Amino acid sequence: MDPLFNKLESVELRYRQIEDLLASPEVASSHSQVQTLAKEHASLEELVSLSRKYKQLLKERADAQSLISEGSDHGLVSLARDEIERVDLLMEDLAQKLRWALVPKDPNDGKNVIMEIREGIGGQEASLFAGDLYRMYTRYAQLRHWDVEVLHTNPSGSGGFKEVVFEVRGQGAYSLLKFERGAHRVQRVPVTEASGRIHTSTATVAVLPEADEVDVNIHPDDLRIDIFHAGGHGGQNVNKVATAVRIVHIPTGTIAVCQDERSQFKNKQKAMAIMRARIYEAERQRQDTEIANERKSQVGSGERAEKIRTYNFPQDRKTDHRINTSFHGIESVLDGELEGVLDALASNERTQMLEGALN
Repeated sequence: MDPLFNKLESVELRYRQIEDLLASPEVASSHSQVQTLAKEHASLEELVSLSRKYKQLLKERADAQSLISEGSDHGLVSLARDEIERVDLLMEDLAQKLRWALVPKDPNDGKNVIMEIREGIGGQEASLFAGDLYRMYTRYAQLRHWDVEVLHTNPSGSGGFKEVVFEVRGQGAYSLLKFERGAHRVQRVPVTEASGRIHTSTATVAVLPEADEVDVNIHPDDLRIDIFHAGGHGGQNVNKVATAVRIVHIPTGTIAVCQDERSQFKNKQKAMAIMRARIYEAERQRQDTEIANERKSQVGSGERAEKIRTYNFPQDRKTDHRINTSFHGIESVLDGELEGVLDALASNERTQMLEGALN
């Protein structure tokens, strides 16, 4: 038997068990148990509904097959064959829906994201590449009509970024941008290279689901908030008024800095948004046995060997090493045209998760 249907039988069994438990006086008297079971019941509802429709189609097909096997009435046999053809098409479509319904849903997929891009290995060229990646993601967000807000920047002298942190707000932002986390490698001739020699540099990308106050509990006594004068561009206000904010979460040592706004209050708000996202992500990773406990696991150290993707300018080729697939047209990709790459990664994730669910 197809493992899909073995899985469906166990799902339906669990669904009926939950219904029996919810009807029992022992469970009904426990509010927490009712909430937990009701949530699980709701999560299985769509799958069970599709499964029952599929079983009904199986019955209709069997009935039509019986008429063909009897063969006593040629008119009925012809109608039965037409019915089997119709039912087979419906079953094929329903089986695909069932497979995708079995794929576990990421609870963060509907959230906005905070993205952090940092220069890696390669000095000045790495900071320029970090700037290229920042532009790529902001252009992609614009093409999808998402909003982007810069939370913190640490520009480099060459016009790139040592670090840039920004928020992307839009439906399904995390579900797509989560595939961008990791070390990105670029191979190209830097503008400062007189001999035309190709350099290899890296930048790291972290993608954090935005965390609301209800998602993560940060006690005010666990925070140290420092106010200081901002550095970099910003006019006389930067030098005269202390508006930059650094927040330290003492129990974990997590640090968030924001100095881009002229208002100390706005800088504090943005720094707290970064802090919540970082602590939420650290806790999420701690609970996920497939991901290392430290945030570093998301981006690695920036070493050239730890890449998820390579941007090879001389060959106009962008290779994603997780799916071993190359895409041409680097300039268009860096201009925000990421749909083909992200669709391929999303499809690969669904396939792997489906295999895991069936096993």
